[in-house]
Amino acid sequence: MDLLGWIFLGLIAGAIARLIMPGRDPGGCIVTILLGIAGALLAGFVGRLAGIYVPGERAGYIAAILGAIAVLALYRWFAARR
Repeated sequence: MDLLGWIFLGLIAGAIARLIMPGRDPGGCIVTILLGIAGALLAGFVGRLAGIYVPGERAGYIAAILGAIAVLALYRWFAARR
């Protein structure tokens, strides 16, 4: 259930990242939400591995949004270089 929770949180984080970083994405809204899921999973894994927070803390939600923004920014940077 923990992984499913992070995926759901990633959907929300991807939408929030899209609102924070508006503009034309090469992949559209669906790719942005998938990148949000990837960012949330990455932030959740790294944050727990580093011992920064435990499951259920608000820091995990903030980390998921920041991870989604970071993955979206990297995606835009690599897509612009092509």
